[in-house]
Amino acid sequence: MRVALDAQLTVGTATGIGEYAAGLYAALRARGDDVVALSAPSYDPWRFDRRVVWDQVMLGAAARRAGADLLHCASGTLPVLAPMPVVVTVHDVAWLRVQQHARPYARLYFGGLAARLYRRARRIMVDSAFSRDELTALLQIDPALVDVVYPGVAADVAAIERKPDEQPFVLVPGTVEQRKNLAIVIEAAAMLPGLRVISAGPDTPYRSACERLARERGVAARVDFRGYVPRAALLDLYARAAVVAVPSTYEGFGYAAAWAQCAGVPLVSSNASSLPEVAGGNAALVDPRDGGAWRDALAEVLGDRAAAEAAAGRARAAATERFSWAAAAEAAERSYALAL
Repeated sequence: MRVALDAQLTVGTATGIGEYAAGLYAALRARGDDVVALSAPSYDPWRFDRRVVWDQVMLGAAARRAGADLLHCASGTLPVLAPMPVVVTVHDVAWLRVQQHARPYARLYFGGLAARLYRRARRIMVDSAFSRDELTALLQIDPALVDVVYPGVAADVAAIERKPDEQPFVLVPGTVEQRKNLAIVIEAAAMLPGLRVISAGPDTPYRSACERLARERGVAARVDFRGYVPRAALLDLYARAAVVAVPSTYEGFGYAAAWAQCAGVPLVSSNASSLPEVAGGNAALVDPRDGGAWRDALAEVLGDRAAAEAAAGRARAAATERFSWAAAAEAAERSYALAL
């Protein structure tokens, strides 16, 4: 069986889906699977029109040229006319739940159309049991067709050597968008004198609202918006942070939370959506709307940094095993076999 894997989102700015496609491809190849990564490196996947052309025209043609028996649409979208059986990974259903602020054409394509096409897939892979339950409840898809496959965390994350800064900062990784909820960490920081916040992730218009809030709360000098940072710089931030905060109101998985555990960084996480599942008992879980609760949870970590560091260290090995790419590839193989 030859599998063609959609790897177009590995092109350009790295995101969680790009990390997923690259990691899964490498792990499948390491296990000896016949898998071909499909991408057009000169074709910008972050322009909406080009994303549609890739999905609907170029992807199927590339899979056919590769002689594939099965197409794995790893980015959550799939062709209307697929030339072969399809497995799709649905990372979340945020486009149906929480992306009402997005442009109508994007909601239609990534939400409404994608949801209808999911029913045509032979198998559906999801990143968490939470996403499985969301998908089956919203779209009335048979749960027996849905496989939970936790994404892996790369070896360079698991190999991070912790060296926390003497002056603590809280790292908030991820795209600066509304559902990632950076604002609640800014609110908490305003109640914790001297605490620095570093946001590391691509910007959206939501950044302006967060900057305005930081100015209003008098903490603008303590909130550092780094934007997209190269991988080496991001690994360094995980090595140096006193705590990672994941305050999202909605996630289908939560790479930042998985990275924190595999890197041995103390973690404070939202108690919403998939995050309690991903945290697995290794984080303080907090209401994403309660600034006072975030203040208290961060203050507890910062109040005894040695104890927090030791607890995170003890959980590290189990997290690395739980979020291994080898395990993800083995689960993906089972999905592929069921699809044919």
